[in-house]
Amino acid sequence: MMQIIGLPVGMIEGNCYLVSCAKTKEAMVIDPGAEGTRILEIIAKNNINVKYIVNTHGHHDHIGAVKEVKEGTGALILIHSEDAHMLENPTKNLSTFMGRDSKQPKADKLLKDGDSIQIGELNFQVIHTPGHTLGGISLYNKEKKACFTGDTLFLGSIGRTDLPGGSYPTIIKSIKEKLLTLPDDVVVYPGHGPATTIAQEKRINPFLR
Repeated sequence: MMQIIGLPVGMIEGNCYLVSCAKTKEAMVIDPGAEGTRILEIIAKNNINVKYIVNTHGHHDHIGAVKEVKEGTGALILIHSEDAHMLENPTKNLSTFMGRDSKQPKADKLLKDGDSIQIGELNFQVIHTPGHTLGGISLYNKEKKACFTGDTLFLGSIGRTDLPGGSYPTIIKSIKEKLLTLPDDVVVYPGHGPATTIAQEKRINPFLR
């Protein structure tokens, strides 16, 4: 059984997800963008063992609490190789444009398309979905029909492509060829806003027609 706790964090309310295996209590934190103390409190309250911190991409609102969560859990930091440099660079992760100076620790492991992340009895496939950033990824669990899409696909919308590394044709290609090919009943957990499904996005998303 998979347990998912979604936490909108920070000024931009980026979705941080605590995903755990109910049987083993092993877990990963996806996109701890802010409010590290709150995230750690919920980890402790749920008595889960965080093995990984997984970043869907390198923007500040998704990585801002990586250092704090790593120090509090000892978890390994995972990010796609194309976005790894953004962890330590405030200009690249755009925190300087928000009046911040976010410098996070180096990644412990660089991800690539097709990699697997194992959390207890749960396995997640890394799907490289560039377009919002060069190294944007989605995390797909086939058995539980869940996909964490970062800032690639939202309810009725898509990630912005006007920032460095962004590309509108690329994000559309990523979504149509790598996400919309998943089963219709897969639940999409995006980087901002409420969850949706693949079927719903095929039906209502104006960017995908």
